[in-house]
Amino acid sequence: MTTHGQTIALAIGDPNGIGPEIAVKAAAQLSADPHAPRLVLFGDAHVIRWYAERCVPELALREVADDAWPAPASRTLDFVNVASLAGDAFEPGQVSPAAGTATLAYVSAALAAARKGLADAVIACPHSETAVNASGVSFSGYPGFVAAQTGLPAEDVYLLLVGGGLRIVHVTLHEGIASALARIDQRHVEGAARAAVQALRRMGIERPVVGLMGINPHAGEGGLFGREDIEITEPAARALREDGIDVVGPQGADLLLANPDVDVFVAMYHDQGHIPVKLRAGRHSAAMSVGSGVTFSSVGHGSGFDIAGTLRADPVPLLGAIRLVATGTIQPPDAARAS
Repeated sequence: MTTHGQTIALAIGDPNGIGPEIAVKAAAQLSADPHAPRLVLFGDAHVIRWYAERCVPELALREVADDAWPAPASRTLDFVNVASLAGDAFEPGQVSPAAGTATLAYVSAALAAARKGLADAVIACPHSETAVNASGVSFSGYPGFVAAQTGLPAEDVYLLLVGGGLRIVHVTLHEGIASALARIDQRHVEGAARAAVQALRRMGIERPVVGLMGINPHAGEGGLFGREDIEITEPAARALREDGIDVVGPQGADLLLANPDVDVFVAMYHDQGHIPVKLRAGRHSAAMSVGSGVTFSSVGHGSGFDIAGTLRADPVPLLGAIRLVATGTIQPPDAARAS
């Protein structure tokens, strides 16, 4: 993984989930690779220390300030102490409002580091929407939170899910299907496509081909199955083409997903995009929040409360998310050569 000195701010996620464990395991694995990006963990010191002592005792722990970092040191795990979770609230496996509050505190501090220029990208370990909402914060996933932290409307930051050879950006995300369909309009379809194109260009794909999924079956079949595609996705496709973007569609999602020439697909709602990626990649997927100007990724799986604290959590999906922001692909080089 050649990354030219990149630095990643890694928020440890829900402290009572598996996030802290996979964070320290990933840091240990990458610390032995001089070509890997530098990781700086963001979370409560006592949580990071608990897992580091049990999972990676060979690493030295070094607390760094939130506004200036020393040069990286071999076999050393650097972290910023984001003091949020009381010691008695650290209960691996338990969903709690305090852990939800801490989750967002870690991500907020990591984003602040990126905006200061300390980090090239931010990666967040798994969150619990139940825990965060129980803390009193209205929360439906990282994209909306990233938008708020960067001063943008929530609907202007989009989720790009990557895995199984697919990249799919979502026009709408965590909301009821009736609400999602009512909110889809040309502006949001174009916005999702443009944000994805910008993200792929940063990954080195200079002229990505965008595939627009239809809202209705068969993209409406010329109005036979509804006029939404005539009024929304077809004008969006025309506007994108006028700006020089290569667009396929709108087409029915089932047909479009078989097109090998498409670099990124635009799904209209959550399941239309999540099902194909999760079917092909399972938990080995990664998510990017695109459109904010900050390179932000997270793993495609949950907090794993059933195994939290057992030291059995697998960091491989997190390593894929790290690889995604560092190189533009979640596949390790050996896997890419074999495919």
